[in-house]
Amino acid sequence: MAHHKSALKRIRQTAKRTERNRFYRTRIKNIAKAVREAVEAGNKEAAVEALKVANRELHKFVSKGVLKKNTASRKVARLHKLVNSMSEAA
Repeated sequence: MAHHKSALKRIRQTAKRTERNRFYRTRIKNIAKAVREAVEAGNKEAAVEALKVANRELHKFVSKGVLKKNTASRKVARLHKLVNSMSEAA
């Protein structure tokens, strides 16, 4: 156990940050999963709607400093490509 005030504070900060990051990581995975599930179900309207949500949420995470801009753009682009492949296949 830490004895210095600064070390105790770092422990508290780390716990808080870990909890916050776990929430965001889970949220990011669930957002992408919603888009993929809509595509697999063949529901174009739901896929497009989920893609809009994904785009908005991922870029909101960029402004909060959770994701880097290129990471969010890459994730959105891959989801977009997946949704666009529905119209080509159909």
